[in-house]
Amino acid sequence: MSQHPEFARDRTVAEVLADALHDEPLDEAARHTRLKTTLGRAGFADPDATPAALSGGWQKRLAIARALVRAPDLLLMDEPTNHLDLDGILWLEQLLRTETAAFLVVSHDRWFLEHVTGRMLDLDPVHTGGLFETRGRYSEFLERKDAALREQARWQETLANRVRREVDWLRHGPKARTTKSQARIAEAGRLIDELAEVDARQDRRRATIEFSATERRTKRLVVAEHAAKQFGGRRVLDDVNLVLTPGTRLGVLGPNGSGKSTLIRLLIGELAPDGGRVERADGLRVAALDQHRLRLDPSVTLRRALAPHGDQVLFGERLVHVAGWARRFLFEPEQLTLPVGRLSGGEQARVLIATLMLQPADLLVLDEPTNDLDIPTLEVFEEALLEFPGAVVLVTHDRFLFERVATTVLALDGLGAAIRFADYRQWEAARCERTATVAKPVPSSTPVAAKTRAKRLTWAEQREWEGMEAAIVAAEATLTRCHEAAHDPAIATRADELAARCRALQDAHETVDRLYARWAELEAKRA
Repeated sequence: MSQHPEFARDRTVAEVLADALHDEPLDEAARHTRLKTTLGRAGFADPDATPAALSGGWQKRLAIARALVRAPDLLLMDEPTNHLDLDGILWLEQLLRTETAAFLVVSHDRWFLEHVTGRMLDLDPVHTGGLFETRGRYSEFLERKDAALREQARWQETLANRVRREVDWLRHGPKARTTKSQARIAEAGRLIDELAEVDARQDRRRATIEFSATERRTKRLVVAEHAAKQFGGRRVLDDVNLVLTPGTRLGVLGPNGSGKSTLIRLLIGELAPDGGRVERADGLRVAALDQHRLRLDPSVTLRRALAPHGDQVLFGERLVHVAGWARRFLFEPEQLTLPVGRLSGGEQARVLIATLMLQPADLLVLDEPTNDLDIPTLEVFEEALLEFPGAVVLVTHDRFLFERVATTVLALDGLGAAIRFADYRQWEAARCERTATVAKPVPSSTPVAAKTRAKRLTWAEQREWEGMEAAIVAAEATLTRCHEAAHDPAIATRADELAARCRALQDAHETVDRLYARWAELEAKRA
């Protein structure tokens, strides 16, 4: 599955999945069941919608469903969480935890890697051979990588000391004719080459990020009291109350279209509230980063994008030449003449961060700032936010960044409500509790509705439908347990036990598929 999926213009969601099944050796009944099951698991309410009418997140869901409907043995995914909102990412995590297919994923979403993977491959020139491999979660990978790099640094120091001794010996003019001297000279050459290779690997460059703050001493930068906003009669935000002070790092959560961008525009004064009030400190200086990178002109060169008014930039109180400024963000001098439009997504993100750093600010407003950034740059970016003395408003799906940086969380539900949480984990716990409550069947309070429903479902089918949510939850829990059991490294060499667990996993997967298909049938009958 590519990072940027494409779909035929004239096909519906259901037809896209049906096209993917075209060459599969299935009879019509099995094909229909597979299609219905996949639509149900992906959460598509309208299978007749066209891909062009879907948001970026739902197009990504469709791409994932198109890959899964063929029941592959191996699934390859390139940045699958890009464009998904938080609900979509959580859906994908649950899907992969219960999927029988092996998968390989390229991702910079560290929270996602922590929760769905059990083996890590790190492609980095710092490692011998450019590759470091370890089993376990992402957090375990970080610990082992750190230990490996510390060991490599110790070896580098040992090697340097040995080379120093051999160079001193060579300077004293050894007798090159003896076999022993020739062997030592050859060994000295080998050690020098090895040290050069280790030094080159250890010479890792990282972007240098440091946001500039003003000297403002105002304690209340932005105050919103009962703020509300609506568009076309639809209430987007209602009764929003918050105070931003220096040191506040507000994280904003919510599904796509829930009003996150509207909230930002209210806070910085680009929109006026329809109700309540939003007040800003006099002369408030705001530096903003938008997720669509609209401020980048793809036709200008990297040189002009980094230094619009000449060959130097003013950072703090000192002038920095554009070549040195570019190097700070991992650009080489020969890239300065390239148009910005030819840079990669990660490089364009670094250009925006460089521009942002030149603006002394009381308030940083960051809308999906981590899109396309690699993990080393993400880590530096986090440190810069933690050190910034002003206020930060952060909209992101990067939960690792969220958990580390945000001092408070504001969750938007898309219906106008803005609810405060202490951190991301508290929000996730509340979401799980809310989902479990919603999943419980609600009995009808009107005899008329019951009679209408009885015409479509028999009494036994109605009872089956009412218990379907709980049955699916239980079946998916069993599937998760079977998946973990089948992937237990302790039984990897015990063929009989491994085969038995794989059979149990397959049975559990078929049960979940059967329940989803049956649920779709009952839902269609109720409609």
